[in-house]
Amino acid sequence: MIAVDNLTKSYGSQVLFDAVSFKINARERVGLVGRNGHGKTTLFRILVGEEEYDGGSVVLPKGYRIGYVQQQLAFSRPTVLEEGMQGLPASKRDHSWEVEKILAGLGFSNADMQRPPGDFSGGFQVRLNLAKVLVSEPDLLLLDEPTNYLDITSIRWIVRFLVAWPGELMLITHDRSFMDRVVTHTMGIYRCKVRKMTGDTLKFYTQIAQDEEIYEKTRINEERRVKEIEQFITRFRAKARLGGLVQSRVKTLEKLEKKDKLHKLRELAFSFRDRPFRGKQMLGVRDLTFAHPGHAPLFAGLDFTVNAGDRLCVIGPNGQGKTTLLQLLAGHLKPKAGAIAYHPGVVTGFYEQTNIQSLNDHHTVEEAIQCCHPDVDRQQARNICGAMLFEGDTALKKVAVLSGGEKARVMLGRLLATPLNLLLLDEPSNHLDLESCDAMLDAIDQFDGAVIMVTHNELFLHSLARRLVVFHQNQATLFEGTYQEFLDKGGWGDDNSGPTHTAAPIVAKAAAAPALSKKDLRRQRSAIISEHAKQSKPAETAITDLERGIEADEAQLAALNTDMIAASQSKSGDRIAQLSQSIHQCQQRIDARFAELEEWYQRKESLDQALAEKLGELE
Repeated sequence: MIAVDNLTKSYGSQVLFDAVSFKINARERVGLVGRNGHGKTTLFRILVGEEEYDGGSVVLPKGYRIGYVQQQLAFSRPTVLEEGMQGLPASKRDHSWEVEKILAGLGFSNADMQRPPGDFSGGFQVRLNLAKVLVSEPDLLLLDEPTNYLDITSIRWIVRFLVAWPGELMLITHDRSFMDRVVTHTMGIYRCKVRKMTGDTLKFYTQIAQDEEIYEKTRINEERRVKEIEQFITRFRAKARLGGLVQSRVKTLEKLEKKDKLHKLRELAFSFRDRPFRGKQMLGVRDLTFAHPGHAPLFAGLDFTVNAGDRLCVIGPNGQGKTTLLQLLAGHLKPKAGAIAYHPGVVTGFYEQTNIQSLNDHHTVEEAIQCCHPDVDRQQARNICGAMLFEGDTALKKVAVLSGGEKARVMLGRLLATPLNLLLLDEPSNHLDLESCDAMLDAIDQFDGAVIMVTHNELFLHSLARRLVVFHQNQATLFEGTYQEFLDKGGWGDDNSGPTHTAAPIVAKAAAAPALSKKDLRRQRSAIISEHAKQSKPAETAITDLERGIEADEAQLAALNTDMIAASQSKSGDRIAQLSQSIHQCQQRIDARFAELEEWYQRKESLDQALAEKLGELE
């Protein structure tokens, strides 16, 4: 078990953690969520001792080992297999088969395992570091965006591996479907606090939304209650008969904790600009073949068409030509054979993983967006900056100081500057947090043009894909159907291809949401409030009548007292006797009204408390 208590961490004026506490218990697999820049990776670095914190404590059991994938790519052994064996615990130094199993799951072939690590791309080298951590059998495994360097088949393998993980796990990922299939708990960094609960991201975000709605309604109700109490105290402070009731309200007011209004967290909100397309077929691919010079073809004889409004997803293992296909479609590469024919009315926007490197580090965010198209003026650029969460002076930040996620948002901003009718998207969810991925998914769904997208994110595939180009076993073929239909017909040939392991967890949990619809909840809430109003009406009427009666009696009493002074000065005995009797009767009426008023106030408070409890149960 790992225990964090009252952890505080700030960078200058930016507070990441404000006295947060949590525990990771035995065999828990915890998904860590939160917006980019809110401290997820910082928390990992604190847990492994790479980052200092300002206050609080991090308590680990004696001998507790944490596995964390290092980004530094430094290898000392001549082959991938031997390098992987460096991660084995001392008691298993010769268990090469365990390393082979994990390397194979991560996409290394038997031949690859005998090659030098330096022969591989940066993505595969990070996979090798991941393999070294997995075979080291740590007590706690920390994984920060592991799917960024994995293809879809490796992701499906690591899901099964992590579900069977015997220790504890903390996972950061932008891929919600991947997280939901793996974790037992979700922990979120939200408003500088940390909250952990059993279940997946849907349950977590649903609960957060409900809690904030209840908080805001409670705050509004308490503000109204404070105002009513203050008015009561001001009005009746001098009345001895209601002294006990006034003091009770003074004490109540002192106990009430003022709730600050929640500041609204900005959401990434954007939409692609649609350019009208008058026609049916946007492009046709005929007998497309591509090969790098001196190498065998990546794919050959590929045929497909793209019609207006199509959603075509390109899927398959890394290194087989998915990104190459998009670059061919964008005109960045030339095919070895075949042809790509575009309709003259097609205007294409291309978002690719390597585009982040093409940004000019010396540009501000505003300049990076404004310079991408001649028709974009400064105000338009500023508007797009705001949509991408670069508000105010943050739009003047240099590209050089931006995080990977922020640079991805700049690239999206550049894409928004031009009206388009065909989007070519290469892994658009990489470098985005979960909230931004949701916004991206919604923007693609709302786009009227056609979309061709490379992605390993199975949530995107289940939500968007209507047709597929499948790269598998050194072939590229067109599949007419959804991603679920592809899986149902055999998919990747693994034991994780059926709906139980893909969309079903998300769909099932969505179905397990509260049985009452929003409309039903509003109807029930309205019925409860109407019944409360009906029951409260007699009390409110009685209180109003009594207060008016008291005011009238007190005015009459003041007049009688004035008359009594005059009668005393004139020494009129009969008048004094008559006024004394009237003053006594008036005071009796006032006392009786105050006693009745107290009873009605208490009855009204009981009804209000019952209303609050019923609404709380409904929420």
